[in-house]
Amino acid sequence: MNKNTTIYRLLLLGWVLSLCACKKDFGDLNEPTVQAFTTNATEAELNNLVSGTESGLRNNLALYLDDVGIIGREMYHFSNSEPRYVTDLLGASGATLSGSNFYITNTWASRYQVVKNCNILEQAAASTSSISASEVSGYVAFAQTIKAYQLLLCLNQTDSNGIRIDVSDPNNLGPFVGPADALTAIAALLDSGATNFNNATIDYTLAGFGSFSTAAGLLQVNRALAARVAVYRQDWTGALTDLQASFFGLGQDLSLGAFDVFGTGSGDQLNTFFIPQNQTGEIRVAHPSFATDIDSGDDRIGKATLRTAVASLDGLSSNRDIWVYTSSTAPIPIIRNEELILIYAEANIQNNDLSDGVTALNVIRTAHGLAAYSGAMTQAALLTEMLYERRYSLYCEGHRWVDLRRYNLLSELPIDRPGDQVWTEFPLPVTETP
Repeated sequence: MNKNTTIYRLLLLGWVLSLCACKKDFGDLNEPTVQAFTTNATEAELNNLVSGTESGLRNNLALYLDDVGIIGREMYHFSNSEPRYVTDLLGASGATLSGSNFYITNTWASRYQVVKNCNILEQAAASTSSISASEVSGYVAFAQTIKAYQLLLCLNQTDSNGIRIDVSDPNNLGPFVGPADALTAIAALLDSGATNFNNATIDYTLAGFGSFSTAAGLLQVNRALAARVAVYRQDWTGALTDLQASFFGLGQDLSLGAFDVFGTGSGDQLNTFFIPQNQTGEIRVAHPSFATDIDSGDDRIGKATLRTAVASLDGLSSNRDIWVYTSSTAPIPIIRNEELILIYAEANIQNNDLSDGVTALNVIRTAHGLAAYSGAMTQAALLTEMLYERRYSLYCEGHRWVDLRRYNLLSELPIDRPGDQVWTEFPLPVTETP
């Protein structure tokens, strides 16, 4: 048995275990097996698959935000027990990113565990006779949408090293594909999910989707994610089309969206990105540039609150705690309207519809205490402004490193110590290499 096959079988075991961590109770999960779900599954069993899939989205999510946030110089994670947050991830003194280390193996395994869940859900829904055709479409659409989202997070990390799209057969894994082909495949998955949502009946409940838990609402979330993928593909017109079918609205609440949610109940998970203010030892603090680069009067400074004492480790220091997720049960966005407004701004600016781009930017600026934009009405100046707004509006939501990479601006990130480096991508996990 080769090591690629082994890891995917381990992911399958992890999937079975993850079902037991869900709060919803849809039947006996004492000894779940894949066969039980793929052989004429009942509605209760399919709902267990949905619940386990949604729960799995949270696994190692805080580590993913650490990974992209530290490399993107949004933050530091100081830990006396884990020096690699300030060595490997910052490229200190000749350090390199290793495919055998937790910062890629754990996040990769968690995301592909959810992908496996989605594959089983899709197979189980399509092969059962216990539900209607529209109900089948509802389960398949959810599986395709979540699978696309998880694959996108993997691609965000490994970029030109690629990802596997097809992992449906652990004994015959599909090839690695590069960013362009991966984004095309992810967009196609979302499009297929949208088609299925258009014909769907939803008979499951979701914890973090709120009013978007209906077929129409989930279609809007699907199209919101499609808009994100479209700007990554530089398909500006496609992004605007996707936005119109999403929950985007210039006048809508900026926080409207879909979230990973956390709780204190038995078997639930806490938001492990949260660390109380003014802690010592294990802490997350803002990169100093967060405060030095922010415009005067910008209320987003509140996402990084002043500490009572400066925190320092290994030649790095910060006087601000990260205060984006302010409790252990604070939700983490999957996607929300503030990002969609900024996608609308970006796509219009890139299409040279500068006035519409400025209108969207001003929605964000005025919402955060800033005056309307008064700078140059050029595409270059407005793209710089758009990236500023994304930096502060989407702080510690996993975007800045990806944004600067897609605009070839990683060289503008600060080097904190002599010898530090800014990485462009993570290596593949060692389990994925020949």
